[in-house]
Order: sequence, then structure tokens, then C-alpha cells
Amino acid sequence: MLEAVIVDDEVKALQSLSWELTNLSDEVDIVASFTDAHEALKYLEQNTPDCLFLDIEMPAMDGFQFIKNLKNKNFPVVITTAYNQYALKALKNEAIDYLLKPIDTDDLELTIAKIKKYNAKNFTAEKLEKILLNFNAESHNKKITINTDGKLVFLNSDDILYAESDGNYSTLFLSDGHKMLLTKKLKEVNAILPENSFFRIHNSYIINLNKIKEFLKTDGYVVLESNHKIPVSRQKKSDFLDML
Repeated sequence: MLEAVIVDDEVKALQSLSWELTNLSDEVDIVASFTDAHEALKYLEQNTPDCLFLDIEMPAMDGFQFIKNLKNKNFPVVITTAYNQYALKALKNEAIDYLLKPIDTDDLELTIAKIKKYNAKNFTAEKLEKILLNFNAESHNKKITINTDGKLVFLNSDDILYAESDGNYSTLFLSDGHKMLLTKKLKEVNAILPENSFFRIHNSYIINLNKIKEFLKTDGYVVLESNHKIPVSRQKKSDFLDML
């Protein structure tokens, strides 16, 4: 069942689209409809429909302002309007489709098909992500899950040499020589690394304890198997020695 929400300040237009949708297919369910854009925004903060049919010409807040104010955008938006000059702007505002009033039944059928295709694609991606995360959580050889560049990367902790802070970002340095930039602070990275094998040796560094080759006590550095020299902060030195 395709759950749809309609936002249109004109009652007749709203009723007409509701009738068209429910009569077009028994797979479409109008779960909510609004003539007040602000009420619709509040509803969509708490609910995620399968699609939103949104009018452009509305008092107080037009459709494009409405899209900008949407906090939850995890559903396709279809623009409905009596004015065809908004078509290009609608697409630029990430609308999945554009319907011109009075809405033609054939056009509406094509739009419904497009919504189903869009949702099926995104559902598959979300479902696969959940399967991978659940599998990893239950695995005996649990890997570290890194979310970066729109993909999930699963790493063995032994593949990580150290992590370095760069403000709101962090870089993982791997045993094979590769680097991985993360949009996470070092504190967040530290939270996902195993406590028994990783230690935050400095405000800017986390090291893999299993990769230490030398500890230069006088200089205050550790040397990793890769020959990287990582400073040990004075505040962390005592705790570091306890870990060793």
C-alpha cells in the first residue's frame, strides 16, 4: 500500500486529487491531507509517508519554501500546480515529478509508477544496509563499521594502524598504506574502536596497540610497525604505560 500525503490550500483541489488517487488504484492510501502548510510540516516531522503531493501556490508559505523547511526528506515529493512555469524549478528542488492542474489521469498513473520505482530502489538499499549491520553485530569476528562517502565499509581492527584528528574530521591510516577520511571527530572514532586494542595516546591520535614496535620513553614517541612516529601526550603517558 502506497501511503500518500496531500498539501493544498484549495479544498476543492485537495478533494479532487484525493478522489483521483483513491480511484486510480486500491494500492494508494491517503493517510493525511492539509490545507495549512504549517500543520503539514508538524505532521511530517513525526511521520514518513511513501510520497507527498505538494501544491506550489499557497498563502504564507509556497511549495518551495515548504520543501526547504522539511526536516524529514526521506520520501519523494510531487509538485502540483496550475502554472507550468514552475516545472524546471520543481525539478531543481528535488521533486520527483510535476503535475499540471487539472491533473490528467494518465499523467497521474505515470507519476505513481515513478514513485513506486523510486521507493523500491531506496527500500532495497535501506534493507540491505540493515541486514549488513545486523550480520556484523551478530558475527563472532565482528568488524568495525565505517559509514563514509555514501557507503558502509567493514574493517578488521587489525587493518587499522592509527587514527588522526583534523578538527571535525578524522583520518584512518590502514596497514596496506591506504587512508580513509571520515566526517567524524576523533572522539566519535574512539567510541567505535575496540577498547582492548586501541588507545587515545594524544588529543590528535588513537593508535592500535598491537601495531607498536617501539616506545621511545625519553622522546615521548611510539613507533608503529609501519615506522610512523606518534607522539604520546604527557597527560596520557601514565595511562598508556598501564595499558602496556
